[in-house]
Parts: sequence; C-alpha cells; structure tokens
Amino acid sequence: MFDLDRWTEIGDALRKNKLRTALTALGVFWGMFMLVVMLGFGNGLENGVKGSMMRFTTNVVYVWGERTTMAYRGFQPGREVDFTNADIAAIRRVPGVEYVAPRNQLGGHRSSNVIRRGSKTGSYQVLGETPDFFKISPRILVSGRFINPLDLEEKRKTAVIGQQVAAELFEPGEDPVGHYISVQGGSFLVVGVFRMASNDDRSDRENSTIHVPFSTFQHVFNYGERVSWFAIGADDDTSAGDLEDRVRAELADRHHVHPDDPEGIGGFNSEREFGKVSKLFGGIRFFVWFVGVMTLAAGVVGVSNILLIVVKERTKEIGLRRALGATPFSVVSMIVQEAVTLTAVSGYAGLVAGVALLEVASMALGEDSGPMSQPGVDLSTALAAGVVLLFAGALAGVIPARNAAAISPVEALHSE
Repeated sequence: MFDLDRWTEIGDALRKNKLRTALTALGVFWGMFMLVVMLGFGNGLENGVKGSMMRFTTNVVYVWGERTTMAYRGFQPGREVDFTNADIAAIRRVPGVEYVAPRNQLGGHRSSNVIRRGSKTGSYQVLGETPDFFKISPRILVSGRFINPLDLEEKRKTAVIGQQVAAELFEPGEDPVGHYISVQGGSFLVVGVFRMASNDDRSDRENSTIHVPFSTFQHVFNYGERVSWFAIGADDDTSAGDLEDRVRAELADRHHVHPDDPEGIGGFNSEREFGKVSKLFGGIRFFVWFVGVMTLAAGVVGVSNILLIVVKERTKEIGLRRALGATPFSVVSMIVQEAVTLTAVSGYAGLVAGVALLEVASMALGEDSGPMSQPGVDLSTALAAGVVLLFAGALAGVIPARNAAAISPVEALHSE
C-alpha cells in the first residue's frame, strides 16, 4: 500500500545531504545513459549495414566461372570455366529457381567505359541485363521504364541509366528519357533512369551504371554467347544455401568441374552474408549490454556504499525504531526502498536523456545515412533496461539493509 509518511521520510533522507545524493545519482544516471546510447547507436549501425545490403535480397545466389584446381574427366587443372547462353535454360530447370538473370559487363569486372552525350563525357560501368535482374536487385525508377522482354527479343539499343549518370551527362532538370548516349561509338536510346534506395558507397557506384539489354550487349560488343556471371533468385520454399549447392552442382557437371574443386565455380550467397552480419551484431549487442550493465553496476555500487554511510549515521534512529517495536523487515524494506527510489529516479532520468539524444541524432542523420541509419531503442529494450535498473537498485540496498537490521537497539541508543 502507498504510505505517504514513508515516502516523505525517504525524501527527507535524500535531501539531507544534497551534494552526496546528487553525486551518487549521477553515477546511476551516467550508467543508464551510456547503456541506452550505446544500444541505440548499435541499432543504428545495424540498420545502416543491413539497409545497404538490402539491394541484395536475402534469397539470391551469384555464381561465376573461375579457374579449376583439380583434374577431372580428362581435363587438366588450370582450365578457365566459361558460361554460355546454354547454361541459362539448364539453371532454370534446377529445382527451387524462380529467377535467372545472366549478366555481362563491358571490359570485365569493375571496368568502366567512356560514355558520351553531346559535348559531355563520363566514365561508367556498362552491363548487359535481363528484366529478371531488376526483380532480383530492386531499384527505384525515377523516370521511364526498365528493360523489358521486347528489348531482348528485338535486340533494341536501349539503355537504363543510374541517377548519377543522368546528373553528369544531362542538364539540370532535363529528362534523359528519349535522348541518346554513345557507348563505344554506338548510340543507345535512354528509356529509364533509376536510383538505389540507400546512400552508401556501393549504392553510389550502382547509381553510376548503365544497363542495356543482355542480347543487345552480346551482339553489339561481340560477346557471342558468353555469360560473365548469373544472378539467381530462389523461390519461397527454397533457401539460398540449398539453391547455391544445386546450381553449383549443375554447372560443375555441365562444365566438367570436379565436385570437390573449391575454385572452379565462384559464388556469393546473400543469405549466408546476412547470417554473418546478424551474428556479428548479435555479438555487438551482447558486448554493449555487458559494458553498459557494468557501467550501471559501478553507479549502483556507489549507491550501496553511500547507503552504508547513511545507515551508520542513522544508527541511533534505527535503534530507536527497533526499541519502539519496528521489525527487522520494516527496517530492511525502508533501506531497500530508499535505494530503489534513488536508482529508479536517476536511472529513469538517464533513460530519458539517452532516448532524447538518440531522437536528435536520428533526425540529424535522416532516414538513410549510409553506415548509420535511424539510431534508437525499441520499447522492449527500454523495458529490459528498466527491469535491470530496478533489480540493481534492490540489490544495492541489500547489504546496507542487512547491516541496519543487525543493529542492536541497546547498543544503538548508547552509541556516540
């Protein structure tokens, strides 16, 4: 039950030595403040990293040919594995495949090419794509459209360009759709402009790319039927890990690569990478909780030490209470209540201050700020921190309360 006299007494005890109370409360305030801030910025870092990875959906596998390291079926090691258009149909027959996007890049991996539009030039990556790639790796369409099946069928010389390409090759406010750009002397009609959802470095690179129909790419740039790599999307019932194993096995069999050769076929499993990131941030969260709780514990130890001093100063008062019939439990509950009150009030203030700082940081950073995005803590985390705080406050009062309960009324009344 609510006892007004008890709470008035606790308030008087805390106000009796204001400086000591303030310094003790500061330790708990700082511990809770640091715990909330570290958790919030840890969440912001996780949001930023995972957000930058969202351009890869979690059920996608990327595979490409490399150099074999093991002899197999009469073929010597050191042989290059080259994919062709014939592999497209073979991959589509693999159970669990929903999308297959063969890809080529002009000049090879991460190579750039000089692109012209009138008197303006720039250096950008040029890639051959199919419509399925834009389902596997989503982009936000700014204007126009993406590559469609007719572009592939008719080998149209169309192009979808990134927002950065549009900004550098066209005038401010000018819509690139309907205009031509020159790629290695060939004219391509711009049919769409896109941008990535996030603003990290990798997205900036994607915004500086040019995508043309896959069939047109092979025809215009003399690639024949060569495919540099595949982006493959799994269906809802298949994990990316299982799909990667099946696709690798199919391609290894088709290109005479030993099943145990680790180098013949390279790959990237987005699901596995997401798993690694999740484990990493799980470890970071544990570390943050550990450091934060230890910081909070340091403040709680300060509360306990101060209460030990308070108990010693109030020896006569406690002895008088005992002499007048106060039970040990009432004495213990009084000290514990003082400890919980002091830690709860100062800890709550630290919680509010930490959340306020995170809100200000989140507004300053915006919704998408690369590696740090929307720092903050959710309600469950705040409640967990509150439970830890109350437990710590009760624990802080245990030792002083036991000392108070052990005071003999006779000895207390005769003490100086």
